[in-house]
Amino acid sequence: MNALSSIIAGKKNMGSSHFNSTNPANREDILGTFANATLDECREACLAARKGFEQWKKTPAPIRAGIIANFGKLIEKNKEAISQVLTREMGKPIKEARGDVQEAIDTCYFFISEGRRLYGQTVPSEMENKELYTYRRPIGVFACITAGNFPFAVPSWYFIPALVCGNTCVWKPSEDTPRLSLIFAELLYAAGVPKDVFHVVFGSGSETGANLVSLVNEGLIDKVGFTGSTEVGRKIGEICGRNLQTPCLELGGKNPLVVMPDANLDLAVNGIIWSGFGTAGQRCTSLGNLIVHKSIKEPLIKKIMDKVASIHIGNPSEENIFCGPMMSERFLKKHLENLDSLIKPHHRLITSKNGQITDQNKPERFSGNAQLGFYAHPSIVDNVNENDAIYSTETFGPLFNILSFSDLDEAIYLSNKTGYGLSSAIYTENIESSYKFRSEISAGMTSINNSTTGAEAHLPFGGNGKSGNGSRQSGIWVVDQFTKWQAVNWDVSGKLQLAQMDTSYINPSDYVVKI
Repeated sequence: MNALSSIIAGKKNMGSSHFNSTNPANREDILGTFANATLDECREACLAARKGFEQWKKTPAPIRAGIIANFGKLIEKNKEAISQVLTREMGKPIKEARGDVQEAIDTCYFFISEGRRLYGQTVPSEMENKELYTYRRPIGVFACITAGNFPFAVPSWYFIPALVCGNTCVWKPSEDTPRLSLIFAELLYAAGVPKDVFHVVFGSGSETGANLVSLVNEGLIDKVGFTGSTEVGRKIGEICGRNLQTPCLELGGKNPLVVMPDANLDLAVNGIIWSGFGTAGQRCTSLGNLIVHKSIKEPLIKKIMDKVASIHIGNPSEENIFCGPMMSERFLKKHLENLDSLIKPHHRLITSKNGQITDQNKPERFSGNAQLGFYAHPSIVDNVNENDAIYSTETFGPLFNILSFSDLDEAIYLSNKTGYGLSSAIYTENIESSYKFRSEISAGMTSINNSTTGAEAHLPFGGNGKSGNGSRQSGIWVVDQFTKWQAVNWDVSGKLQLAQMDTSYINPSDYVVKI
């Protein structure tokens, strides 16, 4: 029995620990009950993946890519149904949910051709009758832990290239979106991925996730992928580092958005609101620090507040909703803790309603069930400076700060000093400012006159500093995460030839130019 089936069957085992998948817009709506995988079940999944690897790596890459083509077609065929489950389970507005699913489709179609482009090279030898080649080889068993905020797109970033490259996979999805993760796996199997090639272990990050990563120490895992907090990423990095492995870490952010005095303020406001409050601020690329030139700060704030007042918050299945609930009660509680502990007396909380949305404290444009959902007001904190904890703390919720600056050098300094380096943005009509910002910003991704959020399936995604270890997802660059290089030295001379020793070097003559 494959690991996925064994864990699902475990729901009937009264000795196992279980958790529910709950609709964050309606806590009375339960999408399913799932069993927490034990260490033994994680080990069983890895051993099965190791066994499956022996055949999968021999399957021609174009055939593996053909299975991914099937996967893309199945997602496309079921896009609306998947999107509805995503919205119901995670709380993302339906328009965003459709985008999440579409990104998985786009990723499939991008990597179909990569199955025919896992290129190596032929390299000239310094010897006669000798051939040199390089090949990309699959790494082996890939274990991955993903977050719930992009529950269909981000797993596709990992698993589609990993499978095309010939690796087998063990996945611990977010405990916030297990139903959707099950659909993801079922579609892969329906597309033709063998059951021993892809395995899912459900459970919490602190238990099942930790159990899974610990198996690196037993030699059962060859590569780890993780999307989540910097704190957990460091722990995974330590385990992998001790085993001479390099994980793929996509971690947190405190993303800056700079507004120059020559910016189109209406355009900037749209980007600010989307960056700060889209997905209820629950993106690693969400706006953290709005860094505004002093000369335009007050007019920009007025435009921002007018825009905030127009936001529709509520039931994410409704088409006109901009912001739905937070993913779960624990994320809402953490957001409330941040409002309580990070905001100091010298700060100015410019949003009039903050914290949890209740029946007694609802925004004007609200259509959800405040009593049953995990909703939060958008919050904006002004008068923040670089010495404040809130300046450098990832808050992962509908909350961002405002800082002011005098010149671009100061804005870049404030953008970089947090130590994070995931995403960034600048709004300006000045080419020199754009060039300087994109050259000196430390973030792995930057936008000019666009928001801090938004990724396309063929562009590298990832961060630097506290936001990651330099690994990248998406596009052709991700192939480097899931393959290892093999150099082949093929001597057909019939004799031992030693490079640098038996090489016939040609020396220059003693010719001297006469003037």
